[in-house]
Amino acid sequence: MIIEIDSGSGFCFGVTTAIEKAEEILKTGSQLSCLGDIVHNGMECERLRKMGLKTIDKEEFAKLHDKAVLLRAHGEPPSTYDSAKQNNITIIDATCPVVLALQKRIKKRYEELKKKNENENQNQNKADIVIFGKNGHAEVLGLVGQTDGEAIVIEHFDDVGKLDFSHDIYLYSQTTKSLEEFHRIIDYCQAHMVPGATFQSFDTICRQVANRMPNICQFATKHDLVLFVSGRKSSNGKVLYNACKEQNPNTYLIEGPEEIEESWIKGVDSVGICGATSTPKWLMEQCKTRIEKMKE
Repeated sequence: MIIEIDSGSGFCFGVTTAIEKAEEILKTGSQLSCLGDIVHNGMECERLRKMGLKTIDKEEFAKLHDKAVLLRAHGEPPSTYDSAKQNNITIIDATCPVVLALQKRIKKRYEELKKKNENENQNQNKADIVIFGKNGHAEVLGLVGQTDGEAIVIEHFDDVGKLDFSHDIYLYSQTTKSLEEFHRIIDYCQAHMVPGATFQSFDTICRQVANRMPNICQFATKHDLVLFVSGRKSSNGKVLYNACKEQNPNTYLIEGPEEIEESWIKGVDSVGICGATSTPKWLMEQCKTRIEKMKE
């Protein structure tokens, strides 16, 4: 049996950097908390917990004083930084540079529109900042926070109908969303804008993530069985898994090696193992080892 691990799968740059920052501090013996799961993968979170990383939620963060807190790659809204300043919390900022640049772009646009509203009469078109992203996702919360909560979030192409096309629309995307679906939304908006209203879109999807789509689809067609290793909370994982499943119906989503069933590999000549941007390489290696033992 051939068992191949996809060379393009595994942590993206932002996640790798956040984990390296955490490890660097933990190895000195210092206490460190992370606001939310550092990565949407339970096995990796458990590994770092054993090293001493404590995961806290917003409620716990609000009660902290004089501590060090890591902000993960997803980014945070301005209110988090304000709270840290008030409570003398040392922020170790591991926000992904791609996400950080997007936050700044949205904030700048929001402030420009706000200033324009203050300086011009009320007859001008109302303007909406729209974000194509998952409601409640950490990155999206950080993006919406740049607009004082005023941005409109659409999760899927089917949600685009709720927009008011008589308003000026400035469309951005969460960095890990589907490029194909984003372009469908752009096309729909362009076709439905009321004359006189402005529409602008900004392709803010991370290419390191977007480029995985065609590569992983090709990988899925090469094997009889595909095991997609990902935390079930991973937004990126769901997108890539569904893409694999479309190419190869014999694809299973698993969080770790213990979920692999022996019946899956009966009569199979080749197995492909791949994963999300939040899937560690060591976990995919463990899955490979598990299959090898099943075949002994």
